[in-house]
Amino acid sequence: MKMSREEQAVARARKAFETGRSKSLDYRIYQLKNLQRLFTEKQKEIADAIKKDLNKSEVGTQLYETLGLEGEISQAIKKLKDWAAPRPVQKNVMTIADTVYIQPQPLGVVLIIGAWNYPWAVTIQPLIGAIAAGNAAVVKPSEVSAHTAKAMEQLLPLYIDKELYPVITGGVAETQELLRQRFDHIFYTGNSMVGKLIMEAAAKHLTPVTLELGGKSPCYIDKNCDISIACRRVTWGKYTNCGQTCIAPDYILCDPSIQDRVIEEVKKSIKEFYTDDPKTCPDYGRIINQRHFKRIMAMVEDSTVAVGGDNDESDCYLAPTVLRDVKPEAKVMQEEIFGPLLPIVSVSGLDEAIQFINKREKPLALYIFSQDKKVIQRMTDETSSGGLLANDCLVHYSVSSLPFGGVGNSGMGCYHGKFSFDQLSHLRGCLIKQLEMEGVNSMRYPPHTLKKLGWARFFILKNVDLGWIGRMALLAVMAVVAAVVLQVSSRKSSRLLFLKRKCNRQK
Repeated sequence: MKMSREEQAVARARKAFETGRSKSLDYRIYQLKNLQRLFTEKQKEIADAIKKDLNKSEVGTQLYETLGLEGEISQAIKKLKDWAAPRPVQKNVMTIADTVYIQPQPLGVVLIIGAWNYPWAVTIQPLIGAIAAGNAAVVKPSEVSAHTAKAMEQLLPLYIDKELYPVITGGVAETQELLRQRFDHIFYTGNSMVGKLIMEAAAKHLTPVTLELGGKSPCYIDKNCDISIACRRVTWGKYTNCGQTCIAPDYILCDPSIQDRVIEEVKKSIKEFYTDDPKTCPDYGRIINQRHFKRIMAMVEDSTVAVGGDNDESDCYLAPTVLRDVKPEAKVMQEEIFGPLLPIVSVSGLDEAIQFINKREKPLALYIFSQDKKVIQRMTDETSSGGLLANDCLVHYSVSSLPFGGVGNSGMGCYHGKFSFDQLSHLRGCLIKQLEMEGVNSMRYPPHTLKKLGWARFFILKNVDLGWIGRMALLAVMAVVAAVVLQVSSRKSSRLLFLKRKCNRQK
């Protein structure tokens, strides 16, 4: 039976991985440097494709797509030898004389399924982690951002090992065929509905998954904060990429007494960022396609538009829009918006806001705007979300020392920086012993006695950090214990031999 294109790509990637070349740190760094070159040499091709898909400007593409990737690659190149090195761990007393460490190892062949909203950023960022960890990786860009998928298919093989890191384009059928293959890890960015299908397919091969999903990320604005600055930052976070950001503030929770002020401040910021006519502004994007345009427009039907609402289906344009007095049961509150609609839901204060958030699925991000540290602390302590950010939006994504990922319905697993490396590595526990000091091991061998149990409890349950002098002293104690145990064993053996001979003489 003829192998499918997807099956062939996976087979070639596994064969390339089995040569061992991806395990070499020098080869990993070489591949990462080549990938870095792609973003300096092919910036125009990348920007042109994204312009066609999402109407992003060239500067916007660098700001939100490739700049972060360049930083991520630079960090991986700089830190790779440290990340890949054996990691010493604390010993218990029983293993004080042994070598105990964690050794990161490549998993094998990873499948990376990207998303369309930031098609380079969310597809290549996990690829950086896969390369750094020494894996092969099959890259599946989203077919929804078709021009970028085509550019990725053409450009990646020019810069990185095309056998180890093949690019497979196509739609649902191609993705389903890929999911029929056996992988060592699947990394998916997208929505929770597809995430469940990914997990189901992975279960057939017991393949671990990282699911970067989304959800309705709440934004609580405290009535005593600087509302003008808060709304400026929320406006930026919400309408960047035409609202098509997985960590965009999905809706605002605030006291009804400040709703009008919030609306006015958001309106003022929209004009500042996108002019009086966002449709002609080069920094305001478009909804990805007409299917999503219709989905978003249907959400507005039972709510009141306070700002914006202008739209043009033929251009997939919807102006930055604010909805006021939104009810919890409104259509716009039933699913992640993923578009330029900003609903405002009234709550009486912090207690009701926390209750409102906790009644719903755990979001990918949670935003709080307050000058009161106690308000921020309560929101931190009494809610759950993938990430939390006080007094700003989105920027936690750019901090590579923070794990980025969801919880519950918003995903599982995390990445960025060293977290990407660890997520796509097997952290193998290693213990190297010597064939010496066997007397100490006598406490674990039958016959089991209360005295042996006492010694075992002492050795196994002591996890103190003794320092060099303490370790040497403990080794001396262990040697004495070993000698005593061996002496006792020897005496027992001699006594048994004596009794045996005595019995034989009496016979």
